[in-house]
Parts: sequence; structure tokens; C-alpha cells
Amino acid sequence: MYHTIKEFNDHWKGESEATLKLLSVLTDKSLNYESYKGGRTLGFIAWHIVASMNSLLSQLGFKLDRKIDGSQAPKTAKELVDAYKKSVLLVNKNISAWTDESLTQKVILYGREWTRAMALSSLIMHQVHHRGQLTILMRQAGLKVPGVYGPSKEEWALMKMPAQP
Repeated sequence: MYHTIKEFNDHWKGESEATLKLLSVLTDKSLNYESYKGGRTLGFIAWHIVASMNSLLSQLGFKLDRKIDGSQAPKTAKELVDAYKKSVLLVNKNISAWTDESLTQKVILYGREWTRAMALSSLIMHQVHHRGQLTILMRQAGLKVPGVYGPSKEEWALMKMPAQP
């Protein structure tokens, strides 16, 4: 939970960079990867991060350039990454209008009463949750998974260190 805008901004910077790091590895071909017949594709989950982020921001009263249709995923990985970058900029721009005191204001989200601080926590936790799904699907799709909170298997190998248990 955040008590100041600075706390959120500091956390958001690292977490949004981590999400972008993963999204930037996706290829156009990998967007269609699904681990089982009828499962969510890698592209669907990646796009869900962007679309749901914009839905939450809209409900929080952020000024959006355009509403994103969650059912209309981009055709290319570049378009997906560009949409994510725009969404991050929207968060950065709009959050600057909030004050530390405004974090305790109540909002109705998904039929429940939340504080703005809870909504911002959810914004980040939701991305962390789906990044976990992305990394599994990325590895299954044959992509090199970059480390997020530490080195990935491939990054450990490049450092010529044994993988940590």
C-alpha cells in the first residue's frame, strides 16, 4: 500500500520497466503461441496487461488519449510494446496531478470500494501476476526470458555461474 505518490512512482518505475523488458522480447510469431489447444495465447496475456491497465486508469479518472478495446489485440509485437509504453506515460502524467492525501480517497472499482492507493497496488500486482504467466509461455515458445528480479537461467549461464537452487 502506498502512503505517498513518491512511494508509488519509485515502485512503478521498476515494475513498469520489468514488464516492458518482457514485452520487448516478444516476436510477432510468439504472440500466437498457446501452451494447449484453446488456451490463452502469449499475445492475449500480454495484451490483457495493456488493456486492463487502461480500463483501471479510466475508472480512476485518468485522461486517456483513447479507450483500448481489450478484444482487439495488436497484430504485431511492436504495436503491443508501443501501446504499453503509451499507457505507462499516461500513468506517469496523470499520477502527477494526485497528492499524497488523495491516495486515501475512495473509489468504486469492480463493484467494490477501494482507496486510490489500493487501486495503484492492484495495478502493479496485476502486472506481476501476468508477467509470471508470460515468462512460462515465453520459455515454452522458445524465447529467451530476461531476468526481472534477478538473472534468468540464460543470464546465469552467461555469467558462468551455477544456477541458483
